[in-house]
Amino acid sequence: MGAALARAAQWTAAGSGTGTLEITPLNESLLNQIIKFAEDFSTRHPQEAAFVFREPLEWKTQLGCSVFEEGYEIHGATVQSEAKGKDGQPLLLLTASTLRVRSFDQLSRLLQIAMEKKLKEAQACLEANRDPIMKILGPECGTVEGEDMSMLHLLEKVKKDDDPETEMKMKICLLLHQLDLQLLSSSLKHISQDVRLNPAAINNEVNLLKNFSGKGEDTVLESLEYTSDYMFCNGCRAPPWRQVHGEICYLVIKPHDTDPLYITCSTAGVFLNGVSNNKGYHGFLILHKKFCSSSGVILYGALEILKQEKMISLRKRSSFYDYFSVIKTTYILIFILCNPNTNNSPTFFQELPDLSIRAEFSIQLTHYVKTSGRFEDISESSSETEEDEEQPVRHQEGNTDLPSEYWGIQKLAKYLKGGNPTATVIALCSMRDFNLAQETCQLAIRDIGCLEVLINLLDTEEIKCQIGSLKILKEISQNTLIRHAIADLGGLQIMVKILDSPDKDLKCLAAETIANVARFKQARRTVRQHGGIKRLVGLLECISVGSTSLTPYQSKDTEIARCGALALWSCSKSTKNKEAIRKAGGIPLLARWLNSSHANILTPVVGTLQECASEPSYRLAIRTEGMIENLVKNLSSEHEELQMHCASAIFKCAEDKETRDLVRQHGGLQPLSVLLGNSENKQLLAAVTGAIWKCAISGENVSKFREYKAIEALVGLLSDQPEEVLVNIVGALGECCQEQINRTIIRKCGGIPPLVKLLTGTDQALLVNVTKAVGACATEPENMMIIDRLDGVRLLWSLLKNPNPDVQASAAWAICPCIENAKDAGEMVRSFVGGLELIVNLLKSKNKEVLASVCAAITNIAKDEENLAVITDHGVVPLLSKLANTNNDKLRRHLAEAISYCCMWGSNRVTFGETKAVAPLVRYLKSSDPSVHRATAQALYQLSEDPNNCITMHENGVVKLLLAMVGSTDETLQEAAAGCIANIRRLALATEKAKYG
Repeated sequence: MGAALARAAQWTAAGSGTGTLEITPLNESLLNQIIKFAEDFSTRHPQEAAFVFREPLEWKTQLGCSVFEEGYEIHGATVQSEAKGKDGQPLLLLTASTLRVRSFDQLSRLLQIAMEKKLKEAQACLEANRDPIMKILGPECGTVEGEDMSMLHLLEKVKKDDDPETEMKMKICLLLHQLDLQLLSSSLKHISQDVRLNPAAINNEVNLLKNFSGKGEDTVLESLEYTSDYMFCNGCRAPPWRQVHGEICYLVIKPHDTDPLYITCSTAGVFLNGVSNNKGYHGFLILHKKFCSSSGVILYGALEILKQEKMISLRKRSSFYDYFSVIKTTYILIFILCNPNTNNSPTFFQELPDLSIRAEFSIQLTHYVKTSGRFEDISESSSETEEDEEQPVRHQEGNTDLPSEYWGIQKLAKYLKGGNPTATVIALCSMRDFNLAQETCQLAIRDIGCLEVLINLLDTEEIKCQIGSLKILKEISQNTLIRHAIADLGGLQIMVKILDSPDKDLKCLAAETIANVARFKQARRTVRQHGGIKRLVGLLECISVGSTSLTPYQSKDTEIARCGALALWSCSKSTKNKEAIRKAGGIPLLARWLNSSHANILTPVVGTLQECASEPSYRLAIRTEGMIENLVKNLSSEHEELQMHCASAIFKCAEDKETRDLVRQHGGLQPLSVLLGNSENKQLLAAVTGAIWKCAISGENVSKFREYKAIEALVGLLSDQPEEVLVNIVGALGECCQEQINRTIIRKCGGIPPLVKLLTGTDQALLVNVTKAVGACATEPENMMIIDRLDGVRLLWSLLKNPNPDVQASAAWAICPCIENAKDAGEMVRSFVGGLELIVNLLKSKNKEVLASVCAAITNIAKDEENLAVITDHGVVPLLSKLANTNNDKLRRHLAEAISYCCMWGSNRVTFGETKAVAPLVRYLKSSDPSVHRATAQALYQLSEDPNNCITMHENGVVKLLLAMVGSTDETLQEAAAGCIANIRRLALATEKAKYG
């Protein structure tokens, strides 16, 4: 446990505070394993559980006196266990909020008492006792770096003294060591999922292998070489347009006994491209065509091979000219990317066979540099996906019709640029008298060079000048062009440094300005790279959190925290910044500020949390840190922006069932339902409907929504809404439709016509949700009549042509209940020209969900004999047979059902046997899914009507598998299994009779 906590657990230090365990999936896994070990300890090891710790484990607990009952003595705010040690001291003692535990027995009982708080208690215990083994067994058993000799010392002592207590310590030490190994093994599995290769690691391995390569017998390889000698500044050898896909370099490895191997090394791992065909660079081209979609890389690889193979010799000059004419432009690009400074003569020029080619290269290079400008290394930021990427809006330049404010600011510029500190402060104050929210004033400051001066003033030691400058920068940085200019001039780096200033006003202004500037990717990256995230998180530390009446000193601290939260909110749109906020200890600090009653700080705090809630680690933290209760509470705030961010955070977090339950338990479903009445604020409505959608995934929540009349309200919002809102509304209705009573409510509210109308839309997410909702409604015959009358089934069928597999699958699932509940389903399906051919052709899809849904639809289509005949003519049998070798249980079930029904026409049973579908079906009976057993048994029963199929089944061991299912409580399965066995037995008897008479 000691080594696991020291090496595997993820710790953070929030500002100047002590280390805390981060709320991450890895830590949650480790804590749960430790809790299970401690809870079961007294049952598994009763003697060792009574051992009294050398020192008590002591921590601040969230448990109150009331949770302790039998076996404990309660005196006011003090609780002590009836069980005592040899020294007469209780083995558990609670005074105020400090808890001391001195045995595993008490630790086990405490965790059982803590119930849902056990995770928080375990976390608090381990944070307060960083080396628990030392406290349990003594300093000689504490966690040490390097070789741990503690168990050997204990063993020697047991042999020497024959002391029962030492023997007990030895046993406990072994048990804890075993737990440690288990925790380290578990953490290794977690960590290994996130490990990425990097250029340094690959280079080290290549160098190591090179040392063992050569012609000698004691070498492992003949040679190992990079395909490119050029290394970029980030250590990669792959061209930049492949670095964005994670590729690092390419290797040619020549073993002693096989053809060369061509390897791609990327951040995701090392991949073998294929085997060379021993035809020089052509083999390399083919390999790269298989591995890469970019023709640029193919040409790049070809050029490298040309260089290595020395194919640019005089004897191949003519053929090389032809080849060169195709690839020279690509190589120019490669060369410029590799060598931004084109003044230096590249060595490649010397490898070209002809001076005219060198001259042509030189001319084109010069032209390319003049027209293309500077290239940037994009590999650092390429892996980072961000939600909004603003582009500077270009405005018409010129000085015609400029207002008087423009010239007024120009007059102030000379005082700002050349005055003493007093004159500068006066000029800054005068500049603030202008309307800085006006774009003309903002661009005037930029155009006349004042922006550079304002940023330079930040780097002075004159606080008044710094404050004056920041006040102006804060205002004008609302402009997109100004934001980009501030970042280009290095203003962000200086502002990040100012966050360390002792002056509180200065820190506030710097943080607010950062919040404005960091609205685009480059700026957010700059803040992170210069240590801004950690400093901004530090601004959240404040002792006045949760106070209702604040002293002036506390108010200023709260204002600092508000500005810090604003800046973090802007920065949190970056995935890497979200991780940096978490590592800096931002989560518990944000959780503390959620207890505040002041909307001005709650809004940026919740805004930051809802941005970060896209990451699983944050969703886990929001749940375990008790933030859901505060998010729910603020849904009833008077501030719509705060309501919106709370609903948006719930929307993202409610992906997890535990969170959905917490929203209900804390009374969040009613305020969400009430907020549906505010249909004017579309951003708020999008967040609220999204939260309702995700919460409705849990059936218990749907019952509450019905009670609060949310379903009627959602139906009322089905028209005249933005697509973002409609996606959520229809998603919520689709979840509610899983219950029969709600399907009736939707019909009575007039919800089916607008739902069917939405089937004509183009938004992919909306189509996925609306097909699910319409399909769910179609399970009621009354609803199906309306859907059919509105031509809804035809619209669903047309969506099978949609290129998006999710839409195809959702439409096919929706078609199933439509066919089941239509009055004349067979005629309806036949009325769709080309419809049956379309759905059969979808069996060629590579998407498992599409295949499963189409098989389900074919099952329903095949119930009509005429339609079964048509789909048979379209080749449904061989296409179904091709899918038989699958391990996907969902597909297995629906495929078996489709085969079962398709057997009922003509010679389809025989064809299934001829197309090798029978043997794979037998293997389905080994699945752990009972629904797969039932469908497979029915299919095998139908197939067993053909003697050849019976032989195939028997050869594949079907009888033994079916015999076990004859005794099933599922009557359908029982009957099908028995029927199949009976057919096989009848064939065997007939064979014997024919043979022996």
